[in-house]
Amino acid sequence: MNVIEQIRRGTDTILSEEELEKKLQKDRPLRIKLGADPTKPDLTLGHTVVLQKLRQFQDLGHTAVLIIGDFTARIGDPSGKSATRPELSKEEIAENAKTYIDQVYKILDPEKTEIHYNSQWLASMSFEDTLGLLRKMTVARMLERDDFSKRFKSQTPISVVEFVYPLSQGYDSVVLKSDVELGGTDQLFNLLVGRQLQKDDGQEEQVVITLPLLVGLDGVNKMSKSLGNYIGLNDSAKEVFGKVMSISDDLMWNYWTVLFYKSDEEIEAMKQDHPMSIKKALAVAVTARLHDQKAGEYELQQFEQVFSKGKLPETMDEVTWETVSEGADSVGILNLLGNSGKFPSRKEAKRMLQQGAVKVDGEKAGFGLELQKPEGELVVQAGKRLFFKVLP
Repeated sequence: MNVIEQIRRGTDTILSEEELEKKLQKDRPLRIKLGADPTKPDLTLGHTVVLQKLRQFQDLGHTAVLIIGDFTARIGDPSGKSATRPELSKEEIAENAKTYIDQVYKILDPEKTEIHYNSQWLASMSFEDTLGLLRKMTVARMLERDDFSKRFKSQTPISVVEFVYPLSQGYDSVVLKSDVELGGTDQLFNLLVGRQLQKDDGQEEQVVITLPLLVGLDGVNKMSKSLGNYIGLNDSAKEVFGKVMSISDDLMWNYWTVLFYKSDEEIEAMKQDHPMSIKKALAVAVTARLHDQKAGEYELQQFEQVFSKGKLPETMDEVTWETVSEGADSVGILNLLGNSGKFPSRKEAKRMLQQGAVKVDGEKAGFGLELQKPEGELVVQAGKRLFFKVLP
């Protein structure tokens, strides 16, 4: 497999392969650009789709140019959005950006990575500079974007500031002289703006490579923290493994294709095996990517111990009686669950109880269960994957 074939694996679009071949013949490492706006504190498994392609370029000897969009995050990328994003404060953005670098280094080689913050150049632009940038794009061209076009036709408000976002992202490519820019398929318009601005500046235009978007755990929407359908790069190995095991069989094949570049032929061959076996292999592979192979294999062992053999996991999270009872000698089961910090909301804990999915020391718990302060530990199970101990 030649270099172009390696790069092509897992991609959606390359504009263009001919240009990429010419760039690969240069006697210097190429500058491969990827931008990430810190609109949320954590990255998700969906981000690894482009990060893995960026790592592939690094392994081929090229330089990853990672832009933390601390300035563009204040605008908000309108890609794929049906409404204007809420504005974030500088403080929120700075807090979100703190963990980004550690997270991306789970995939990228730090020795071959440049980190830049686009506030370094965008924040210092004068109004005259901004007007000069705006003159390079027409309203008609902006409305060629599918999301802008739909919002315009439906009379959904579009902030003029949102028109600035693609230009700001494109200007990053001019400043950093990128050779290639990576992004999801929803980023194609923005990446092409970068090509246009580089051409206007007299630079060689960047090659644009888009990759498919990873579908979230719900099997419907793009993986997103705001939708709660995500696997986080900072999730524990146990959480990663369990979340992968929760996806549907149909979605599993999409993950094999998007995350691990499995071909149609390979997928068809895998379908000859039992779906549960293939899903376990996927869970190990994803856990290994975000942690390591040993962690993936350990979580598989724990999963099989709990689900196949009906045993308790060897390790469980722990909370104190003081925490769940708020210092009282007794506590109702709903308050215990809600105070444990193990559920996204009290509503979710209530839903688990209604479904009969909660057990305390192996006995099914009903709404009326009142627990007294124990002499020893209590083991609480909610659903198939959540176990925790309440310590006296």
